[in-house]
Amino acid sequence: MKLQNRQKIYFASDNHLGSPSHNISRLKEKKFVKWLDFIKKDASSIFLLGDLFDFWFEYKMVVPKGFTRVLGKLAEISDSGIKINFFVGNHDLWMRDYFQKELGIEVHHKPLKIQVNESKFFLAHGDGLGPGDIGYKLMKRIFINPVSKWFFRWLHPDIGIRFGKFLSQKNKLISGDENVKFLGEEKEPLVLYSKTKLKEEHFDYLIFGHRHIPIEISLNEKAKYVNLGDWFKSYTYGVFDGKNFELKVWNNLND
Repeated sequence: MKLQNRQKIYFASDNHLGSPSHNISRLKEKKFVKWLDFIKKDASSIFLLGDLFDFWFEYKMVVPKGFTRVLGKLAEISDSGIKINFFVGNHDLWMRDYFQKELGIEVHHKPLKIQVNESKFFLAHGDGLGPGDIGYKLMKRIFINPVSKWFFRWLHPDIGIRFGKFLSQKNKLISGDENVKFLGEEKEPLVLYSKTKLKEEHFDYLIFGHRHIPIEISLNEKAKYVNLGDWFKSYTYGVFDGKNFELKVWNNLND
């Protein structure tokens, strides 16, 4: 991927729209839409690294109610020719083809490697990667199993979506038990995972969501681990200008 003059690549993660209440979610959504409006003027592409929603499940003919503003803005940006990539997180594992068909957004269920100019990126939401978290890894295998999804679709959407929202907020095993306290470089699972990846292959930036903590850690002289934070406490995002990556805070005074 080559960036043209003044073009940038933007990264964001973990909006958890729909939580913890309708009114608070609407405020988060409006703030994120303003950010999308801000970045579209010079964005070459946008990478959303998962958990845009606190719960998402696609039936064959039904998707969850709401999120009209953000979905409309993403469709507008995609239609303008700006490439948008979405990574499923542990709260929106159950995506099928709605984003691809209706919004023109490419959806990734696995980590992605990309090269931008001279820099190499490793991108993923981050759930289930790294050591530990055995209970969640087992639960994830069950949830993404086609048989499990087939049975869930037999629930009426009014029941299934309400049940899914309840589990998403109450069950820490399903949510991945996201402890938002920084554990230290020697204990953070995604930092340890990144160091293992670097033994296999060089990357300049290894970028994740999931942990809800904005972090930048130099892993060696050339490689950097980045966690993008979230969009309900830190309101942080990443931007790459073709040479350098920077973690920034969205601080629009009009929000």
